[in-house]
Amino acid sequence: MAFTLPELPYAREALEPHMSRETLEFHYGKHHKTYVDTANKLIVGTEFENASLEDAVKKASGKLFNNVGQIWNHNFFWNSLTPKSAAPGKKIADALVKNFGGIDDFKKLFTETAIGTFGSGWAWLVKKPDGSLAVISTSNAATPLTTADTPLLTCDVWEHAYYIDYRNSRPNYLEHYWSLVNWEFAEKNLA
Repeated sequence: MAFTLPELPYAREALEPHMSRETLEFHYGKHHKTYVDTANKLIVGTEFENASLEDAVKKASGKLFNNVGQIWNHNFFWNSLTPKSAAPGKKIADALVKNFGGIDDFKKLFTETAIGTFGSGWAWLVKKPDGSLAVISTSNAATPLTTADTPLLTCDVWEHAYYIDYRNSRPNYLEHYWSLVNWEFAEKNLA
């Protein structure tokens, strides 16, 4: 069973002016696609040839893990964004207030975590096994999928996610990220 590059849940220009069509052409159309193509070459003749993406992420290592982890993280990232961002729904808003003191407090912590992630990686809002929420950072292709945490929302902080639009200014990218957050997706994941 080959891994596939899922269609984006919006048009490539739909995230403008916060994320350009050109960024999506490269980030989704080249980077994400290359992870899919490489993973499909790597699974031939292995135990992962008929595995689901989630199983491959949980069991693979080395180069295969790096590629399947990046496929899964990117799939999740594209769904964490929407061209029609609205205020957080009641359940996610209440959870953010309970766990972080307020929505703005959460955004500040998440932004600091994303900006402070050294090198390439991801910032995540996750639900811990005890039901509490936390903000974590993962490096490279690492993902909460390999832990007991449930991912709710993510931000890709690899340079290819923002370099075309914001050059080396990760803080500027994060400022615009909040205009694209798919709170409905986060709330669905919370349930």
